Amino acid sequence: MHEVISRLELQDMQADLAAYLQPRVKRLGYLGELFKCAGHAPDVLLQFMYFTDALKEALPNRLAEVAVLTVASLMDNDYERNQHERLSIRLGFDRDWIAEIERLAPDAAILMTPEDLVVQRYVIAAVGSRGQACQEEFKALATRTGPAQAMAMTMLIGRYITHALVVNALELAPPVPSIFDDGFTVEIHHD
Repeated sequence: MHEVISRLELQDMQADLAAYLQPRVKRLGYLGELFKCAGHAPDVLLQFMYFTDALKEALPNRLAEVAVLTVASLMDNDYERNQHERLSIRLGFDRDWIAEIERLAPDAAILMTPEDLVVQRYVIAAVGSRGQACQEEFKALATRTGPAQAMAMTMLIGRYITHALVVNALELAPPVPSIFDDGFTVEIHHD
């Protein structure tokens, strides 16, 4: 899809968007192709990023990663799945736990906590039914996590479905490989 949407570099983007993305680019070491494309709609992308940041504050990392890895796996979004595998490793989560989430088989899980399982079951039901046959799973989620986290989780699912639709429509290649392909690890420094 390169011929349809040109790729913008950071210096070509609207100033407020470029300033917002700069710390992320510095931390990751690259400007993702999604941003290079979506930069053509700078105000929309900026609001999308504010939304993403608000969701990070609303949910514990562990539950957010269960949901993101599940949505990415369900939506065949290797772009986001690979990045979130790496983030999960950086957050200290176990590679076997990540693999278990990506198998999308909560009934066979042994490493996932009851909270992880309620999240994954809801995500699978919500995405699979387009939100039309997931009320039992949502009730279980809301009962376990409370209304604020349950609503944030619902919005997080929508955010990552949006990401998958963009990536898949544009046929964007993942910026990094899966941790299961390159053995990604992080060094833990003990002071």
